[in-house]
Amino acid sequence: MSNTFPKLHNATWPGVVGKGPGTPEPIIDLQTMIDLTAAAEVNGVKFDGIDLFACAPHVDIDSTDEDLARLADKVSARGLEIGSLVAPVWGPAGGGSAFGDAAERGRFIEQVRKACRMGKTLRDLGVRPSGVIRIDSSGSTADWARDPSGNTQKIIETFSQACDVAEEYGEWLAAEGEICWGGMHSWRAMLEVLEGVNRPKTLGFQADMAHTLLYMLGYNAPEARLVPVDFDWKDQSAFRTAYAKLADALRPWTIDFHVAQNDATVKGQGSHDKTGRHCLPNDPNGKLDIAWCAGQWLRDENGEPTRTIRHLCWDGCMFSNETMYKPETWNSILAAMIGVRAAHGWKE
Repeated sequence: MSNTFPKLHNATWPGVVGKGPGTPEPIIDLQTMIDLTAAAEVNGVKFDGIDLFACAPHVDIDSTDEDLARLADKVSARGLEIGSLVAPVWGPAGGGSAFGDAAERGRFIEQVRKACRMGKTLRDLGVRPSGVIRIDSSGSTADWARDPSGNTQKIIETFSQACDVAEEYGEWLAAEGEICWGGMHSWRAMLEVLEGVNRPKTLGFQADMAHTLLYMLGYNAPEARLVPVDFDWKDQSAFRTAYAKLADALRPWTIDFHVAQNDATVKGQGSHDKTGRHCLPNDPNGKLDIAWCAGQWLRDENGEPTRTIRHLCWDGCMFSNETMYKPETWNSILAAMIGVRAAHGWKE
């Protein structure tokens, strides 16, 4: 019998992030993202669920219970479940910087509260058996760098308050490791925040394979680079040593995981700053052996599945609309995720 866990989810926010007014492409609505996900199939295996962007125009953070019941019905009707939710903690979405002034930090916490309430409601509706509330610092690396020590301490304090809120709703927060977020822009900076909050039962780490590769390269933090500047990608032994060191440092904190491919470059579009470029799994320039790299996050130091991650997600953020409308895109992604589950999953 094939492995049944982790479940396989697709992210819906690639229909929104980097798209819309002022960008090269229009937004792809939530129903279309659900339909594209539900239509994918590889040898009889389909996606189990979706992860959601808790922000209009996909899912309004101020959705009523009735709105969320309709959402649950819409997702269930396509044979899918709901997993992790992205809390809209950024200023333009109604939030504020986690290292900003008191008003900004207050708005940050309020958005986390709303996302946690949404997560609990969806759990109570029976459509969300697993998942976290994803957060970031909602501030740029340039703003953070004006006072690294002081701003990191503010992030720690804000995230600690967010943990208090999450515990009220029985939720788990995951800090997204991404080079564009100040104070979370390197693996060392991320560890400083996680260890500073030190509430592993409430705050963990979200590892995205495209973003964490840029951690290894020290893109926004040369002092944290784990390979030489003139690193030869053909030297797989050196790559695997560095990648394993990265994963060993952050794996104990990892509670949410994005399978991805990256070509060691960055991309920004619309309001989204430059971050690890998401590539198709079979991209000829891709640097990641997806199954091997995923195993560094999904297996412990003894080589045993951690079983912490109940579902995997694919984040196709900033894929072109042309790419996202192709059925073969989602079939190739689903095939890669099936491969990860076959290599590192388990049965229940």
